[in-house]
Amino acid sequence: MQSSQPAAPFPAPKRASFSFIDLFAGVGGFRMAMQRLGGRCAFSSEWNLKAQQTYQANYGDAPFGDITHPDTKAHIPAQFDILCGGFPCQAFSIAGHRKGFQETRGTLFFEVAEIARKHRPKAIFLENVKNLLTHDNGNTLQVICNTLQELGYHVSHQVLNSMTHANVPQNRARIFIVAFDPIQVPCYREFSFPEAIPLSSTIHDFLEKGPVQAKYYYPPEHRHYAKMAEGVVSRDTLYQWRRVYVRENKRKVCPTLTANMGSGGHNVPLVKDAYGIRKLTPKECFAFQGYPVDQMRFPAKMANSSLYIQAGNSVTMPLIQRIGEQILKVLEKQRHKKAG
Repeated sequence: MQSSQPAAPFPAPKRASFSFIDLFAGVGGFRMAMQRLGGRCAFSSEWNLKAQQTYQANYGDAPFGDITHPDTKAHIPAQFDILCGGFPCQAFSIAGHRKGFQETRGTLFFEVAEIARKHRPKAIFLENVKNLLTHDNGNTLQVICNTLQELGYHVSHQVLNSMTHANVPQNRARIFIVAFDPIQVPCYREFSFPEAIPLSSTIHDFLEKGPVQAKYYYPPEHRHYAKMAEGVVSRDTLYQWRRVYVRENKRKVCPTLTANMGSGGHNVPLVKDAYGIRKLTPKECFAFQGYPVDQMRFPAKMANSSLYIQAGNSVTMPLIQRIGEQILKVLEKQRHKKAG
């Protein structure tokens, strides 16, 4: 059951101009972005218990659990304006005839499609990895688009990068899918994805000042320290430890954050500061996803490994906000036309 915690740092707006649901919610990147635009979260779902805790600490209510369970879906309100979610990428079992709604059964996207079919939101706003474009030779994306079209939605998709479209210095390319119900939103053709904007921020705007806790620094006796010291030489960029070698980011931005960066010594972002060579802290990882980390709350007893996973799985919040603005422009235009 969801509980109210008014003291949460990111409560729902007192007056909302639209409503949305937050599926595969993670730590709430969609929610934060859409609340900033004046939206009210009418329902959220996230199966990972650790992510639920971080979500509740920041928004005052815990997401419901596994969206595949009927008792979870029973809490979705009858009506809401926008369906949001960063659903996992899964292959479909193609029967070879329709390549639409029926072929999505057994996947998590099917839950998105089924909720859209039942509740008919005005808009659908989805995020996924860039590889969705080529996943299963492009078939996965084709089925997703076909399915939404079969449900009566007009679909647009585009790959955008955090460093080119959100002024966040992380090289993170993701595909975004936006769909409108043409019956409720006849001016759907006026939607466009946001344009690129200059990257005026640097990694130093996102890194913690001064020394961090000693546990994040690599000691000289570490088995890979010599290799790291040889490769990690500049304080003006970030590096990535790739199991046995260092990769420098030539663009002087953060490499793509991943869910496995906190375990097994792979994909670990490295930085050289005045005190040594170290990993990024979890707080810095959330900063590189565009979160206002000085306002965020992180559960006190949560392991860093869980926080790294949550940051790596998250969306870049300001990019979600910029796309959300474009969606709302269309919905507002439709509202004015209706009122007029």
